[in-house]
Amino acid sequence: LMCSCRRGGGLVQAGGSLRLSCAASGLTFNNYAMAWFRQAPGKEREFVVAISRSGGSTIYADSVKGRFTISRENAPNTVYLQMNSLKSDDTAVYYCAARSTFMGIMRGTMDYWGKGTLVTVSS
Repeated sequence: LMCSCRRGGGLVQAGGSLRLSCAASGLTFNNYAMAWFRQAPGKEREFVVAISRSGGSTIYADSVKGRFTISRENAPNTVYLQMNSLKSDDTAVYYCAARSTFMGIMRGTMDYWGKGTLVTVSS
């Protein structure tokens, strides 16, 4: 899988917004649920949000509910993460990932991982 977070990472002030995108290649995108995970400095990687293959179902971590929104476009094989009202606690490297099944996606056992992109929220 080449799941490159090509746009969106960077530095933003607390309260600001950022949009990450992940363009997937090397897999049949429609056949995979997609998710975002993140890893803050000195912490373990954690689940952020996931979206089903059709886009009809989503799951959010409590820490981002109401602030983050995941979406996908099956053409051109892209998943997005809109992040609003960012906090310093959101500072992390964000990874997109793909899994053939939506059930259990929060556990983080993914079929494919993309390269991460660093998001830094300054207070």
